[in-house]
Amino acid sequence: MASLRRPLLTLYEFAYTRIASPLMFRQSAMDAHLRVIKLLARLDHSAAAVGGMRVLRRVFYPSQPCEIGGVTLPNPLMLAAGFVKGTGFESETDALAAVERGENIIPGWRTMPALVGVVEFGSYTRHPRMGNSGVVLWRHVESKSLQNRVGLKNPGARAAAAFLAKHRAHLPPVYGINIAVSPGVTDPDQELREVVESAVMFLDAGITPSWFTLNLSCPNTDDDPAGHQTDAKTRLLCGALVDLLRPHDIPLWVKVSPISSVMQVQTLAQAFADVGVRAVIATNTEAYPSPDDPTVNAGMSGGMLWRSAVGTSREFNRAARRINVALDVIACGGIQSGEQFHKSGASVAQYYTAMIYRGPLAGALILHEKEQWKQHNS
Repeated sequence: MASLRRPLLTLYEFAYTRIASPLMFRQSAMDAHLRVIKLLARLDHSAAAVGGMRVLRRVFYPSQPCEIGGVTLPNPLMLAAGFVKGTGFESETDALAAVERGENIIPGWRTMPALVGVVEFGSYTRHPRMGNSGVVLWRHVESKSLQNRVGLKNPGARAAAAFLAKHRAHLPPVYGINIAVSPGVTDPDQELREVVESAVMFLDAGITPSWFTLNLSCPNTDDDPAGHQTDAKTRLLCGALVDLLRPHDIPLWVKVSPISSVMQVQTLAQAFADVGVRAVIATNTEAYPSPDDPTVNAGMSGGMLWRSAVGTSREFNRAARRINVALDVIACGGIQSGEQFHKSGASVAQYYTAMIYRGPLAGALILHEKEQWKQHNS
């Protein structure tokens, strides 16, 4: 199988670059995304399609087991939260009714793990969110970037948990669930209630992921355009979740936005270690003026995020060594090649925007290139 992987990946990359990508890019980023989500919703219902995806994964993805944040992964690359998260609803009642009707409220829940391996589902907030209206996705092709102000559109924790519980038999062996405070909520007590209730809803439904991630910062919403990552908030929310998850032996990871302050990174690293967070994902998107309205920010991912994301990832690694704490660092943000993965300094990474520019097997290309880069530069 390994001997076939390289020529098949070369053929795949040629086909995606020369045929699929030009066709996809004839549509706007928004239209293309909506079409892909509709396709995934249909494929999730097809046992034959899912079986075919698993065959492709075995062919294209090498087995490279690794340990990170208290979890054993089949290989060191994961699909980041934000892609497989589900439909938005006006109310929890509407979302639960859709689950009862048998609707697929989380398109890609079955297809994407079958094809790419480990996926982080979410983010999920305590209550459903419709997200922001209008155009919320833009490509920046020259820098291979993607900008979004989706606004944490999701079905809410209760409906997501009910849906996944209904399909428990077909869930992947390793996956994560990302939860977040509802944008606009600033009261510490309400923030605490929301994240704890969200996690409890999954646990009570019998959903025990390999890890939970607390999304400490999401800059892609109208009502919370700037992330708030403070020592007090970190200790309050993370400490409560660690205590909740400990009896279930589920580790907590935390996702942060790009941070330029060395002192803030060190303060957060110490707080994470003190309360028992096992890993930090660095980073989320970074706020830039949106193309349609410069007065409104939208989260940037991909190439334009790379420098600040990798800087934050490296600084968390340095901080963990400097203050001598056990904290794993997962790189995320702008990783679109094996060389970038290697230069991130992290042993495990997440990706998303790479799929836009390199297709559904972007992860396989990155892993293969990383091994090639190491061989050529060792």
